[in-house]
Amino acid sequence: MVEVKVFQGGSVATKDVDAGAFGTKVLGRTLKDAVVMYEDNLRQGTVKAKTRSMVRGGNKKLWPQKHTGRARMGTTKSPIWRGGGRIHPPAPRDHAYHMPKKARRVALRNALFTKFRDGEVAIAEGFPTDTPNTKSAFAILSQLGMSKSATVVTDVKDDTLYKSLRNIPLIDVAKLDDLNARQVLLRRYLILTPAAFESLEKRFAKKES
Repeated sequence: MVEVKVFQGGSVATKDVDAGAFGTKVLGRTLKDAVVMYEDNLRQGTVKAKTRSMVRGGNKKLWPQKHTGRARMGTTKSPIWRGGGRIHPPAPRDHAYHMPKKARRVALRNALFTKFRDGEVAIAEGFPTDTPNTKSAFAILSQLGMSKSATVVTDVKDDTLYKSLRNIPLIDVAKLDDLNARQVLLRRYLILTPAAFESLEKRFAKKES
């Protein structure tokens, strides 16, 4: 059992949670593979440089091949000349790939385990629901002592909460269904709404084989 902070009714308390539902040890290689995959999937892959056939310039030979005392040279588009093309330049490509679904699930489960084990999880209610309010939303994070780096997780898409926290540096808002190992590890703290925490417990109620 581990203790997590609970914000309810304007005050902070603690609650015992069974972290065993999320694992018993840190799977470093699995977490690393998952984070690298998600980072690669975010890459745009639009970098490009020109080869000698793409740069501007003529194809006329600059001087005779022999008997000039100078090194032989073809055109000004040669890679060894300034303004010439590059040898084996980078080209646009798709960096995306996918781990098996079960491996991604195991990585998420283990990332959650590390947060619970380190006491970096909180359950909070009372966030703005009708009108975006950065001041009141940030006040909850401050009372929890998690206002410098955190991911707030909701069970459903919450535009009001997103708008309330979007201007605060290092604070993210994520829907539970969109949560992955990278997002869990990206920020120091993980703050769950009561509904999100209940859904998370149901999802990982039974230990995976």
